[in-house]
Amino acid sequence: MTTTPTPAQEQAALAWLSLLHDAPSSGDQATFSRWLRADPAHVEAYAQAQVLWELSEVPASTLADEDALALQRYLKAMDAAKRSRVRRWSGAVALAACLLLMVSMGAGWQPQRWVDDLGADYVSLPGQVKTVILADQSQVTLDADSAIAVDFRHGERQIQLRRGAGFFSVTHTGQPFVVHAGSGEARVLGTQFEVRLQPAGAQVTVLSGRVGVKPSAQGTQQILTADQQVAYSEGVADEMHAVNSEARMAWRDGWLNYYKTPLADVVKDLSRYYPGRILLLNDALGARRVSGSFPSNNPEAVLKALQAVLGFEQHSVLGRLIVVR
Repeated sequence: MTTTPTPAQEQAALAWLSLLHDAPSSGDQATFSRWLRADPAHVEAYAQAQVLWELSEVPASTLADEDALALQRYLKAMDAAKRSRVRRWSGAVALAACLLLMVSMGAGWQPQRWVDDLGADYVSLPGQVKTVILADQSQVTLDADSAIAVDFRHGERQIQLRRGAGFFSVTHTGQPFVVHAGSGEARVLGTQFEVRLQPAGAQVTVLSGRVGVKPSAQGTQQILTADQQVAYSEGVADEMHAVNSEARMAWRDGWLNYYKTPLADVVKDLSRYYPGRILLLNDALGARRVSGSFPSNNPEAVLKALQAVLGFEQHSVLGRLIVVR
């Protein structure tokens, strides 16, 4: 009969795994042996931890490095001179530290989020869609895990999308309304549109009105109207194309709609609604296409539904980390 470990036992197993990969003393090894023999659930928890270790080595090490760099940026922004140097983790220690921090602190341990939030005026939490009214009565609906900074000085209404995505319903005042995202901007007078950050740029989708999109400060402006979309990356814009904007923006009503969308993109969306982290470890799996409409309030159920169709494996740890492969 298989003994199911408790969350506390799973966390203890990860702690032992970290310690044993970091030059343990003979006393540590003896204490670990006693812990392992004390309960069959400890054996099962440690076996699960080893599986997770093998599954997650590359992405977890990458996440650890990214978090260390982001933490450096955060400390610099806070002018913490005495704490300006953050040790770069590597090898087994990087993996152990990253996994332990992810599963014990969940979404809280993400220094990149701290950097984004430090200069933000409005922030939505993972899983939270939040609507705010700006000083000019324009309305912004932030997708889950998003952040914006607002500056209405100097005769222009300036918005910086620092993380995630926002739907903007702009009040006409005669002053330009500009949303900066990545290297480019979306400039309007009165309209409804979405701006969504992407790894190296952003995507703009118009529901109504007209929006001028530039991929960079020196780039050529494209004028978008209702049901049109354009993406730009590293200062270069793709071709503008038609979309179903209502379906694209259904996240405002709690739905995520996809048509032949790579699983990797779906997982990124689900990650914004999950309180911890989701790691997709298989590039070929990530390229497989997904179509359907899914509720955004239960990412675990969506992953189970996709698992039934696509046949991938997934492992959950402490309700904070999901590994998909």
